[in-house]
Amino acid sequence: MKFKKILWGTIFIIAVIICIICGYKLISYFLSNGGDTKQYINTTSPATTQLQAATVENHNINWNKMKEDNPDIYSWIYIPNTNVDYPVVQSSKNQPDDFYLDHNIKKEWEFAGAIYTERHNTKDYSDPVTVLYGHNMNNGSMFHSLHKFEDSKFFKKNKYIYIYLPGHRLTYKIYSAYVYDDRHILNSFDFSDKKILKKYFEYTINPESLAKNTRKVNLDLNSKIITLSTCTNGAENTRYLVQGVLIKDEQTNE
Repeated sequence: MKFKKILWGTIFIIAVIICIICGYKLISYFLSNGGDTKQYINTTSPATTQLQAATVENHNINWNKMKEDNPDIYSWIYIPNTNVDYPVVQSSKNQPDDFYLDHNIKKEWEFAGAIYTERHNTKDYSDPVTVLYGHNMNNGSMFHSLHKFEDSKFFKKNKYIYIYLPGHRLTYKIYSAYVYDDRHILNSFDFSDKKILKKYFEYTINPESLAKNTRKVNLDLNSKIITLSTCTNGAENTRYLVQGVLIKDEQTNE
């Protein structure tokens, strides 16, 4: 009898510990937002067209502080009228390529991870196709608000992605947003083959997807496109992609 009490008592304690751990992880998931990224930028959320234009023109990024905190940070992405306003990281060679899938910009484990590219891509956005990954967080952080582009009215009104590098601002015109499968794009296509690249570009202009929004652009073999990839709210083997073509590379004082 005494043994049974001890056994059930042990089971109860273990069950309580499991519940606490699960509760902690659940709370962490809903609060997870990739860490305190706003400490690296000295700006306010744009409330007017003038303020938004100023935010685009001069994002006031503290590159030195970011580099001191984490040398893996190399650029910044901003999309007006969304929550996408984050540093972009790429893992170093002594880390897994998808290290930032579940680590924030402080290199701490976190559900939300960070916005990141893999080492398939260069850090100067000179590749024909650059892919950025971010979680579809239910709290609206990371790449969740990319799903706003599912709305045709929002898609028509919001046309640009801005990438900031030290001394440069890259402007991409958004031309395609659609549901795709979960294949690894950079592993699945050999973009050094001009025929494959041309065919892929043609696909992105008119993707075979029932859930898509597109606008007319001209792509050639010298075009540079950016692909933002996040999970969908549907099947696990699908991804939602927002793609833009580089239309401007400007020098800045940052």
